[in-house]
Amino acid sequence: MENASALVFTLSGLNGTEKYRIPLFVVTFLCYGFIWVANVTVILIIIMDKNLHEPMYICLCNLCINGLFGTAGFFPKFLSDLLSSAHVISYAGCLAQGFVLHASLTADLSLLLLMAFDRYVAICRPLVYHSIMTRQRLSVMIFFAWFVPLQLNALGPIATSTIKLCGSHIPKLYCINYLVNRLACAPFIADIIIPSFNYTFYLGHFVAVFLSYINIIKTCIKSAEGRDKFMKTCLPHIICLTVFSSAIIFDLMYVRFGSTLADGVKNFLAIECLLIPPLFNPLIYGLKLTKIRNRVLQIVGLNQK
Repeated sequence: MENASALVFTLSGLNGTEKYRIPLFVVTFLCYGFIWVANVTVILIIIMDKNLHEPMYICLCNLCINGLFGTAGFFPKFLSDLLSSAHVISYAGCLAQGFVLHASLTADLSLLLLMAFDRYVAICRPLVYHSIMTRQRLSVMIFFAWFVPLQLNALGPIATSTIKLCGSHIPKLYCINYLVNRLACAPFIADIIIPSFNYTFYLGHFVAVFLSYINIIKTCIKSAEGRDKFMKTCLPHIICLTVFSSAIIFDLMYVRFGSTLADGVKNFLAIECLLIPPLFNPLIYGLKLTKIRNRVLQIVGLNQK
């Protein structure tokens, strides 16, 4: 396939679901709408309330923005496919979709790492918290939490765009670089080096987050005040990290075992990492963080304080 720019990929996953397309479209549309409403609500509350202009809430705001960024790379195309008999995507669209989805997932992890660091300093080093988490330093850390994932995940599509492809079928509901690279006519070294580096780099993120919370828990269990602070501010982070980790594990299971699973299970594994985190993150934080919960209740008229 010499002219890759004119190549059109076919996507599988919706085959055999003709009878359920409309119900699936309605459910998906409602879920996507709820994701937008929930995340935008949290974002606007944090932006408009100066009392929430603290590192923890600013990181949460960015986490919600990233949730909208990632879902925008999947849901509009998926909704279109549910109403179409041809499930295809252009070569450029496929590379762009893979970039957005990978960048969103890794940016999620970078922001969760930053939130873990913020809680570690707040609980384990409270006397120097305000000197460490200054507005300038926070701005730099948030910049790199976005910049590094975007740059690292741009390498994959760039490398993929240089290879010759001998196929056009993507056995998934959406495009990812790994599946496009499997269509290469011959193996290429970048397909090994780039993913290996990225996996190692973000595995380091997981280790750093884990160690941070180990130290936070050790500090919190020493006093009732510490335990209360942990339940109010750290528990939502741990829940969101667990949801995110589970989503990634499900996605890796799809890549490893997808060919041996039933279509319904494969589709669930494929979209779980794109649906659950952006759906649950604003709900978990909105319910557990008192300031945000009170502001939401004030908006809907259930709290007059």
